[in-house]
Amino acid sequence: MGPSGTLTGHPMAGILHYVTHLDQHIKDLIAHYGGWAYLILFLIIFSETGLVFCPFLPGDTLLFAVGLYARPEKGAFSLPIAFVMLIFAAMLGDQTNYHLGKFFGVRWFRNEKSKIFKRENLEKTHEYFERRGPSTVIFARFIPIVRTTAPFVAGMGTMKHRLFTGFSTIAAFLWVGICMGSGYLFGGIKAVQEHFSLAALGMLMLSLIPLTYEVVTYKFNKKKAGAEATEVPSNE
Repeated sequence: MGPSGTLTGHPMAGILHYVTHLDQHIKDLIAHYGGWAYLILFLIIFSETGLVFCPFLPGDTLLFAVGLYARPEKGAFSLPIAFVMLIFAAMLGDQTNYHLGKFFGVRWFRNEKSKIFKRENLEKTHEYFERRGPSTVIFARFIPIVRTTAPFVAGMGTMKHRLFTGFSTIAAFLWVGICMGSGYLFGGIKAVQEHFSLAALGMLMLSLIPLTYEVVTYKFNKKKAGAEATEVPSNE
């Protein structure tokens, strides 16, 4: 551990340390920047959602910490103001990522002879979002890294913008509401206040459950489909 209290060595160790000590970082943020802390939080949530190369920024745990510091005894944030601002940040991030995906998708897959950006892959992506786009947009919002890439892929796969916007809005309300609400409700528990790092790790583990489920289900279905394909029918 370095002199500043952060871990040295592997970058992931530093990121994990930062996420599990967000309560202290937010406390420092408020002390140094006052009302400007709202704007900084807005930019973090926007970037984590809207810039495809920023999936390492905190999302769920940051919202949890904001909810905790919005409690009456903390009084660091106004719950309604933080709620509205961060929902807007999440929605704006989704829109930015969607349009970036749409912009680059058209250009990357323009060459039909390209061996890397194959046109058939783009068509498959489009078909997928036509079938499962709405559920994917909502589901992805609760999964780290996936929520950063899903809007980009949705734009690249030319999911209907109106449909994307509608379900993106629902997802933003649910995500911010649940994560901030959890921080506000459980932040009054002494054990959570004294062991925020454990609570943050718990949030991370919970957020990985849907991704784990999807991966296991995908592998199981793929294995099942492979077994059925290789099965030789018996002659009667």
